[in-house]
Amino acid sequence: MPWWSWALIWSGLILGLLGTLAWFGFSLFKKLMATVDALRDLGDQVAALGRDQAPPEQAQFRPGIFQNREDLQLAVELLRDERQHRRQARRDSLIARGKLLQHVPLNRRTDPDA
Repeated sequence: MPWWSWALIWSGLILGLLGTLAWFGFSLFKKLMATVDALRDLGDQVAALGRDQAPPEQAQFRPGIFQNREDLQLAVELLRDERQHRRQARRDSLIARGKLLQHVPLNRRTDPDA
């Protein structure tokens, strides 16, 4: 083969490589721009969500040492009563479940074709 044929082959390969790189770069740039637009839209949506809600008013923290002793004792007793009520409700549900389990019929079929 003459030398100019090798020059044509290599120049064609190099031009093809440069064209492929340009195509991939352009498609990557388009995808990047689409991602930036989507992120901008998402930022606008998040900002709109933040505008709709007012910041919640938080109660001023007041240490227990500065509160009235009777009020604190009442709060502790209410919490204790509520906890006792939850425990009793849990016990009642477990007892009811146990009674249901005691009265299960013993002649259950285990064979699906029976």
